This record gives sequence, structure tokens and C-alpha cells, in this order.
Amino acid sequence: MDPAALRADFPVLEQFAYLNAGTCGPLPAAAVQAVHEVLAQAVAEGRSQAYFAASNDTRARLRAAYAELLGAAAEDVALTTCTSEGIVRVIAALDLGPGDQVLVSDEEHPGLLGPLAAAREQRGIAVRVVPFAEIAGAVLPATKLVASSHVSWVSGRVIADLSEIGDVPVLLDGAQGIGAVPTDVASLGCAFYAGSGQKWLCGPVGSGMLWVSPDWGDRLPATGPTYLNLAVPGDGLDAVPHAGAARHDASALSLETTAAATAALGVLGALGWDAVHERAATLAAQLADALAERGREVTPRDRTTLVSWKDPDPAATRTLLAERGVIIRDLPGTGLLRASVGAWNDASDIERLLSALP
Repeated sequence: MDPAALRADFPVLEQFAYLNAGTCGPLPAAAVQAVHEVLAQAVAEGRSQAYFAASNDTRARLRAAYAELLGAAAEDVALTTCTSEGIVRVIAALDLGPGDQVLVSDEEHPGLLGPLAAAREQRGIAVRVVPFAEIAGAVLPATKLVASSHVSWVSGRVIADLSEIGDVPVLLDGAQGIGAVPTDVASLGCAFYAGSGQKWLCGPVGSGMLWVSPDWGDRLPATGPTYLNLAVPGDGLDAVPHAGAARHDASALSLETTAAATAALGVLGALGWDAVHERAATLAAQLADALAERGREVTPRDRTTLVSWKDPDPAATRTLLAERGVIIRDLPGTGLLRASVGAWNDASDIERLLSALP
């Protein structure tokens, strides 16, 4: 598949310059078709043995596809509903209590900060905030967990090398990582990696994953295991969770969701993931350079898919751009606008954004 063919798979691009995958990626027609087929069969046949057999098969294929993107084994990947659910499951399962410190950066998303604030209130942990660029060197003896973005949702910068961080486990928020940039969890030096299916993987809202390092597979207990998390549900109170990360799966993921997510991955994979990553990063760099040439203050960034820049009234400008057919977002409290550039975009989307700016 060439880039033009990939672009044709996303109907929204016929009308809009869609540059908002950092929130939700554009939905490919193949994902919608997959949902239609599931629902049509369910209407005609009901939802019984065939429906649940298909659900199990699709979950297995989705788990394997996520694992391939992470450079991981399928048994180490849980299926979740979003990045934040994976984060919540890890924080809830870790034995953190009074006096234990969690180290975070100053560019974290509420999806990470919210669970940490709750743990501070309910369990007495301490949360220490340091600049994003300094987090790798800021571990103290009291630090029991490092929790940080893989790619900053604010700036598009990538987390610094964590190889010298020692034995402190690292939880990475991969919402702006998986699907956007090459991701190899082993080389990242993390113990846990939580990601989204609806952003750069263009799946439905309600899809995501959590990778648990094999070193932590038996050390991270399942919190609230239900039917799908149990190896033999019929064992009742004697039932035990699955081995591996499946014990952390979301309690209910519909076939409609997993079928759409799997179909979307197929669309992107047809171009080739190396090509997806390279094309998106190149287009984003071109946008960043063009904005700077036009006098816009672009936030320092790495070679990722996010481009943020200063604006005197981000919310108003975002609304104006939407009226002109350009979909980006503002980042509340930062004074920034952010464009999320994917492999499905092309030079016409970049030019349309630049021309629409006030």
C-alpha cells in the first residue's frame, strides 16, 4: 500500500485536515465495516456460542498485534479500554504506602496524575514532580516508582534514557508513543507500558493495552479479577487468575470493539509500520519548521508526531480552525495549540493548517 491508498481509507480526510490523533485517530472505513458485520451477525443469530468464539479469537489476534508493535510476547500484554486503565491497574496493584515516593515529570497527563492524586489521598504516598528532561536522573532512595510519559503529550519530547535508573520500576504512559513512534519496551527500560488503541492506532474509543514485564508477571497481582481474568471460572472461590498479563484484561471488551481495533491495525500495517512511523515524523517536522518560519513559537520537541506552539488564545484559535476545516486541539492551561500528524496526512493538510491560522 502507498501513502495515497492509506489516506483513501480514512473518509474524514475528504472533508477535513484531521490533525488530532493525539486525542483520537481518524477512524478507517474498514473498522466501521468490521463493526457492521459483527452487529449484523448478532442481530441475525443472537449473541451466543458463535459470538463468544469470535470474541475470543479476535481478542487473541488483537493481543498479538499489540505485542508485535511493542516488541513483546503476547502473554505479557493485557487488553484494556485505554491508557489510563492500564495506569490505574498498575498503581492499584503495587504495594505503595505512606512514605513511598512516586517520581513524575512536569508534563504529565491527567490520566496519570489523577490516579496518583487518589493514591496520595488514600494511601499516603508522596508524589515528587521534576522537569521532564531531568526525570531519569532524579531518583532518590525514597523513590519506589517512576511514572512518566514515553512521549510528552505537551511538547512531543521523548523520555530520556532510563538505563541507569537502577531497580526502581518505571511505568510509562504510552498514549503518544505506541503507533506514533517505534516502540520497543525492552529497550525503554520500563516495567510497565500502558497505551491507547484509539489514538495513533486509529481504533475505537474503549481499546488499549498494558504491557507487564516478565520480571513483574508474578509480582503484580490482579486487582478485581472477574470472569475473563480467571483461568477456570467454574472453580468459584477457588478460581485463580490467568498466568501472564491476561489477568489484567478489562472485564468486558465487546467483539465490536476488538473487531474494529483489529481492522484498524490491519489498515495501518498494510503500509508497513516503519513507513507509518517515518512518514508521520517527517510530516510533523515539516510542520514544525514551517510554523517557526512564520514566526510561531514552537515548543522544543523530538522527532515525534506532535507539534505544539504558542498562541494568544488557543481555545478561540482551535474553534476558528475547526470552522475552516482544520481539526487540532488546544492544551488547557499551557497557552499551546497542538497538531498531531499521522501517516494518513499529506502536504495538503499541512498547508491547509498554515493557511487557516489567523
